Amino acid sequence: MNFLQTFNHFYDSAVKHLHVPKGLSEQIKSCDSVYHLRFPITLDNGQIKVIDAWHGEHSHHMSPLKGGIRFSSVVNEDEVRALASLMTFKCALVNVPFGGGKGGIKIDAKEFSVSELERITRRYTFELHSRNSLGPNTYVPATDYGTTSREMSWIYSTFKTLSNSNIDSAASVTSKNIAQGGVKGRKEATGRGVFIGLRELLDDKEEMGKMGLKKGLKGKSVIIQGFGNVGYHAALFLHDAGAKIVGICEYNGSISNPKGLEPRLVKEHLKNGGNLTDYALCTSFEDPYSVFYEECDILVPAALEEVINEANMYKIKAKIIAEGANGPITYEADKYLSKNGIIILPDLYLNSGGVIVSYFEWLKNLNHVRWGRVDNQGENSLKEIDLINNALNETMCQAFNEIKTKRVKHKGALTYREAAYKIGIEKIANTYIEMGIFP
Repeated sequence: MNFLQTFNHFYDSAVKHLHVPKGLSEQIKSCDSVYHLRFPITLDNGQIKVIDAWHGEHSHHMSPLKGGIRFSSVVNEDEVRALASLMTFKCALVNVPFGGGKGGIKIDAKEFSVSELERITRRYTFELHSRNSLGPNTYVPATDYGTTSREMSWIYSTFKTLSNSNIDSAASVTSKNIAQGGVKGRKEATGRGVFIGLRELLDDKEEMGKMGLKKGLKGKSVIIQGFGNVGYHAALFLHDAGAKIVGICEYNGSISNPKGLEPRLVKEHLKNGGNLTDYALCTSFEDPYSVFYEECDILVPAALEEVINEANMYKIKAKIIAEGANGPITYEADKYLSKNGIIILPDLYLNSGGVIVSYFEWLKNLNHVRWGRVDNQGENSLKEIDLINNALNETMCQAFNEIKTKRVKHKGALTYREAAYKIGIEKIANTYIEMGIFP
């Protein structure tokens, strides 16, 4: 079962007993359109290479569409459809007024020079713009796997040129550099959201009692899979809150230390060109999954989708799984783990921090003002980073309370994922009904 099939099964399971008309349910579930793009670029050696890329538009019940652009050698149409669909429900759940979209370019970024990546990104931007599929009112991309603020800056400058320096050009893309209208806090937003969601869950004394755990993050053992932007910042905030990062897994190995790892030092080691398995004061393994299967209180898969599936779901020894990545657990594995008492905080809630903060960046660009006010003396001031983090915290907490309320209403019969999907479906259905499209 691939990612799209998993999404469809999650949707079908959640829509039961919601009394949503069949036609409306089919509209909410289906992807409005997907473009398969093929375009040539000139490599540094003068050769021509044809690039495959996709752009997915899941739902226009809200505008613009929102969703990251990823560079990955395994990108395909089904993945783009699934990610665009997931984004729709993610935005609905956390009350961000966007529809779901997604972009994917089928390349391994490590195989291209910076100048080649720039040409690929700018050509992809041109392809979207020529189809009226990019802009402040249509589709607003952001970073994803394999992309950074650098690629978003290329998209912004290309769109600005193509749109004849439209005054709202900065709102055509988020996750930009601060100098180009980005906001402080966006880079760490998804990881911070993972931390906030876990904090809210572990502050529930009754729920933790059922798991045989004490309330709070302090002393909880955590294993992080994927030490990129999301995994690193999630580890950082959890560590600073008193949790112990006992394991880190990457594509080229894994490390563990039952006394805890310092995320900042591990990141510094990697930035200096060291391999993860060469890090001191830990036990290292060449197998990326050696530490992944160790016992822990919290497991955070923050890499790619489908890393927990039918083949390895029996090996998971965590009490709580926090989905930092999109779709890291397949439908079959989710059912098995949930039946065996493991709490799963789902992706459509837990990693929504990025789109929440992107919303504030988009608003900032449209309004042409900066968030917050800072005076010369620093007194009675509210800095942008404080406003952004406070808004993110409030939004994540509100969404968690909605999920918790839905589960209480169903007397605990729903998993966190089922409750989150039901809330998202209900909100989207109500929007369509209020628009008068469906009776």
